[in-house]
Amino acid sequence: MFKNFWYAVEFSTDVKPGKPMKVKLLGQQLVLYRKHSDNSVVALSDLCVHRGAALSDGELKGDCVVCPYHGWEYNPGGVVERIPAHPEKGIPRKARVDSYPTQEKYKFVWVYMGDLPEEERPPLPDWSVIDDDVNFRAVTGQFLWKSNYERILENGVDVAHTPFVHGGVFGNKEKPEVPEFQIEESEWHCKVSIELNPPRSKGLWGMINPNRQALADRPPVPVSTTWWLPNMILLEIGTPMGALKIFDVNIPIDEETTLVKFVALRSFFKGAWADRDARRRIFKVLYEDQAIVDAVRPELLPFDLSAELHVKSDYNAIKYRRRRQELIEAGWGVEDNTIVGEGPARVEARVIPSPVRKEVPELASAWNYKEVRSRELRMNRGEPPVPLRTERRLVMDDPEPAAAEPPVAEQVVKSADKTDGTNPTKDKEVIA
Repeated sequence: MFKNFWYAVEFSTDVKPGKPMKVKLLGQQLVLYRKHSDNSVVALSDLCVHRGAALSDGELKGDCVVCPYHGWEYNPGGVVERIPAHPEKGIPRKARVDSYPTQEKYKFVWVYMGDLPEEERPPLPDWSVIDDDVNFRAVTGQFLWKSNYERILENGVDVAHTPFVHGGVFGNKEKPEVPEFQIEESEWHCKVSIELNPPRSKGLWGMINPNRQALADRPPVPVSTTWWLPNMILLEIGTPMGALKIFDVNIPIDEETTLVKFVALRSFFKGAWADRDARRRIFKVLYEDQAIVDAVRPELLPFDLSAELHVKSDYNAIKYRRRRQELIEAGWGVEDNTIVGEGPARVEARVIPSPVRKEVPELASAWNYKEVRSRELRMNRGEPPVPLRTERRLVMDDPEPAAAEPPVAEQVVKSADKTDGTNPTKDKEVIA
């Protein structure tokens, strides 16, 4: 899983005004809510720095989210503005949580999970056709997998599996050969375009589409599959009835759980009466894929490209794996932000640094996150460990910045919250 990317985390219509919403991404809990002042979406780390309560269980007050435990009020920048128990005292400058950039586009709420400045962030793909409600009819949906998102992404752009996994839907076992294909690629995406021989249409589509002739006489169907880093797919099919475009985001909840959210466009049967059949067909394909992908071993993609066999039709996956390895080597993996609690439980959690940590360097130590797990993973892979990292404590009664950082007082690592998934280490000085 990777940081420093924009992630579509929820449909815009599902983030309701006046109510915080919990989402989990990259192993970290976030709280989403809409500001009262302008209805824009805020994304914060879903963990109060005081005693670790989930902010998503609280309430909204103006543009702030209020912790349900002790009423601490967090503004959209993640900064505490009010502590009801001590209204007469100043608020510690380090009383804050990570606040992540957001934008609403193409029917989704996107959250930037990383700390790169705006000009260095990877772009969103151009999915503007999703907003074309004149030429296309859209249906949306979601599907929960108990599989790693990278296995799902590779499956989604694999053209060779369709005759066998989706035979009779849009694959054809009578002609499984993958013909020559065209390639369009950049550092952030790869698109493969081919022509496939369709099966005979059935049901409602079969009544309209006259392709009942023999396989050799059926015209081929143009198909393209595209991935965008880190987790996005577009499947385009030029059916005899019109264009079908399925956009999906494979949201990595954690290494073993993925929530797919899709927007499917069709240029035919644009009445609402056909929506149910359109969704049924998409879910049929998803269930067929799930039966295969859930049984794939190993569950995670190997680090070594040569660990699995590849052939020409795997070009899209090979390109993805090579870019993936480059990102790992560049330090964009989330392993560096994995927290491990001490004790027999060895509970793990994760918190991704937000841009404000670099924008306000003197506050960079306000958030505690250890890199113990990162060092363990690197050592297991034969890589050098990351340097030791010193984190500072959150001081409740120190509203003014000190002239210099205090010396390290303790070496304490607090256990992770068993149900939260965000950063549990707080209120203590730690050495990672």
